[in-house]
Amino acid sequence: MDRNPSPPLTGRDKEEKEEVAGGDCIGSTVYSKHWLFGVLSGLIQVWKLAARVGSPHIPQAPGLRLWRLLLPREPPSPQRPLPRRALRDLAPCVSPAAADPKTIRAPSGALDTKGSIMIVSPENTKSNSDDEEQQTELDEEMENEICRVWDMSMDEDVALFLQEFNAPDIFMGVLAKSKCPRLREICVGILGNMACFQEICVSISSDKNLGQVLLHCLYDSDPPTLLETSRLLLTCLSQAEVASVWVERIREHPAIYDSICFIMSSSTNVDLLVKVGEVVDKLFDLDEKLMLEWVRNGGTQPLDQPQEESEEQPVFRLVPCVLEAAKQVRSENPEWLDVYMHILQLLTTVDDGIQAIVHCPDTGKDIWNLLFDLVCHEFCQSDDPPIILQEQKTVLASVFSVLSAIYASQTEQEYLKIEKVDLPLIDSLIRVLQNMEQCQKKPENSAESNTEETKKTDLTQDDFHLKILKDILCEFLSNIFQALTKETVAQGVKEGQLSKQKCSSAFQNLLPFYSPVVEDFIKILREVDKALADDLEKSFPSLKVQT
Repeated sequence: MDRNPSPPLTGRDKEEKEEVAGGDCIGSTVYSKHWLFGVLSGLIQVWKLAARVGSPHIPQAPGLRLWRLLLPREPPSPQRPLPRRALRDLAPCVSPAAADPKTIRAPSGALDTKGSIMIVSPENTKSNSDDEEQQTELDEEMENEICRVWDMSMDEDVALFLQEFNAPDIFMGVLAKSKCPRLREICVGILGNMACFQEICVSISSDKNLGQVLLHCLYDSDPPTLLETSRLLLTCLSQAEVASVWVERIREHPAIYDSICFIMSSSTNVDLLVKVGEVVDKLFDLDEKLMLEWVRNGGTQPLDQPQEESEEQPVFRLVPCVLEAAKQVRSENPEWLDVYMHILQLLTTVDDGIQAIVHCPDTGKDIWNLLFDLVCHEFCQSDDPPIILQEQKTVLASVFSVLSAIYASQTEQEYLKIEKVDLPLIDSLIRVLQNMEQCQKKPENSAESNTEETKKTDLTQDDFHLKILKDILCEFLSNIFQALTKETVAQGVKEGQLSKQKCSSAFQNLLPFYSPVVEDFIKILREVDKALADDLEKSFPSLKVQT
């Protein structure tokens, strides 16, 4: 028998229903606690199943899968100061998006016949085809739900709720037991979003067991998982309260050095290379001792390693790996080279770092050629507008700083012959200085722009970066001027690198701090072109008095 429809809810009943619905929301969001509990419960079941029976092995070449990175592309990080201890600010909750499938280029013996990547580390150097890590596909419905949690975890209320529900322990269990690459990637990605909030970052970092599991993810063979792990590490290293904890943990795990070097020397995934480079850059910025340990690593064979194993396991040296990564990044987007150029610049701040760059002739030559080509044919070219310097000032400062260090320490190298490098470098250095003069000129009608405090701050910051770049350029230019011969000066005057206009720009920046250098140059120039020397002396009366 049909029943009559229920009467409409009274105002009080509606309020009670809304209160019940509101009580299911996480914080001020519209996300449901009940739904999230269900997803995490399902994740616990996956964890228990993986721990009990393991996962079936489904071979899959990394290049055959389109990697889905759910988070939006990271906006450019704020430009960093170049002094030794400057820190880079980190934009939270984001990671680069990979638009195309990428692969890992493995050195000889590192890529098996099924296409699985074998990261070189103590955990897998003895592995063979019978001991390969098992992999499995993630159920589509489960993947979609966990991906929603990944998106939700960018919200602080959701992240705090996950922390309260002990979600990091669940993710740790999954990472420790599951061999599904996609599931591991998502779990690390959620933790990376949660760590963007300081309170949660401190909690995650204080968990020693979770820290060990996360560092072990750097030995993973799945590039998306490596990307998310690197993003998480960079987030934690950027928090002053916990940075030292992670630096010490990394120091206690020497195998991390091998894994990072393998990635830098073998990966073609530029998003991964940039993020790993940022981790290395941050580590070196935070701890010079660790940088020295890594620079010195790979030079000698560990005493406790049998000879037969040493023949099979490659010995990674830091500088060649950094160079290889820089080349790969440049092939796709030279604008992303900033981080690797800064790593090289940090290495030149210590004697061991300079020796590591120039000690091996091939490595030193390759680095010099790469950087020489960047400043002569890539960055701040004659057909670029002067304002381009504002975008390239930090990377140019690093590049010229490294070139200057190599030039000053290994002038006897064949690739540093005067006639080969000095005139093109002088041309590039003066061109950058000329563009800098244009950038520092204030607009005639700038009263309106100066009324905003934020624009004043930006202008001050820009001036700071440009001043650092100018100091590096002038020091390098003075070193080159001191090495010029009469023949090279004559060639420069003839070809235009040492025209009156360019010499004037150089003198304007070099004086008065490098007066002796300029005076010696004028003496050589007078032997080559007396009229030009006289004109320059008239333009700079202080030189005429001192000579």
